[in-house]
Amino acid sequence: MSSAENPTRNLTHNCVCFVVDDVVKTAEFYRDVLGFHFERYWGEPPCFVILHRDSVEFFLSGNGSQGLMRPNRMANPDFTWDAYVRCRDVDALYNEFKSKNAKITREPEVAFYGMKEFELTDCNGYTLCFAQNTE
Repeated sequence: MSSAENPTRNLTHNCVCFVVDDVVKTAEFYRDVLGFHFERYWGEPPCFVILHRDSVEFFLSGNGSQGLMRPNRMANPDFTWDAYVRCRDVDALYNEFKSKNAKITREPEVAFYGMKEFELTDCNGYTLCFAQNTE
């Protein structure tokens, strides 16, 4: 059966794209603190990079202009996440990030919908939630 005949099986994964003021600084934060990897930068000066860890990807984009970042909490302080990342062992990930001095903004807890989650804020103010299904 082709993907055209069964479109529900055509999608593989999604990528989050963040606009950042400094692509290099942000990529190094994601590498050094969050354990992501990247092969190269695009542009001169660097204006794009693809970060990956396991099957999760983040795209960082910037054009050298400052002040274009828009974490969701800038628009609405009550809104929580810019990215929601599911994982298999949320406690191990939490301990890894904490040991690298990540800015944890919510300790691990089980939400009313059955996901054990914690949140951190990256070097630009974007909020990432990491979650594991407990059901």
